[in-house]
Amino acid sequence: MAFQEKNIVASLSTFALILGFYSVRVLQMVRTESFTATNLFWLWGMVAVFAVIGTILVSIFAHIAGGIVHKIRTNEDPNIEDIQDERDQLIDLKGTRVAYTFSSIGVALSMLTFVFGQPPLVMFGSLIFFGLLAQVAADIWRLTLYRRGF
Repeated sequence: MAFQEKNIVASLSTFALILGFYSVRVLQMVRTESFTATNLFWLWGMVAVFAVIGTILVSIFAHIAGGIVHKIRTNEDPNIEDIQDERDQLIDLKGTRVAYTFSSIGVALSMLTFVFGQPPLVMFGSLIFFGLLAQVAADIWRLTLYRRGF
């Protein structure tokens, strides 16, 4: 697996877990009627910290584990090619376009919560959800393009 693919898989797994955690916690808050600004802002802070720390740790672990597996399989030192060529940049830009599309649709849907008479807290919570969803969708698209050999 290429260096960029390992980074994408690490990011995808981290943000998919964070999205699941966020969704479960929001549903728990809604069920227990503890969906308040304080609780949601604490959850948002935890998501931000988990995103930064989780992505770094999972990326490091993925590269170490990949190096160990490569050494065991081939008995050669792994060659880390972290050079990004035009193809990698194009795939990254296409993934960014997907992220912006999902994010824009999410913002529009979040703004519609006011039309339906929901409080601003619902809009804020849905903005976070769609931001995480946009990152997951972009990573899936990038990984698909790498696997396709684009």
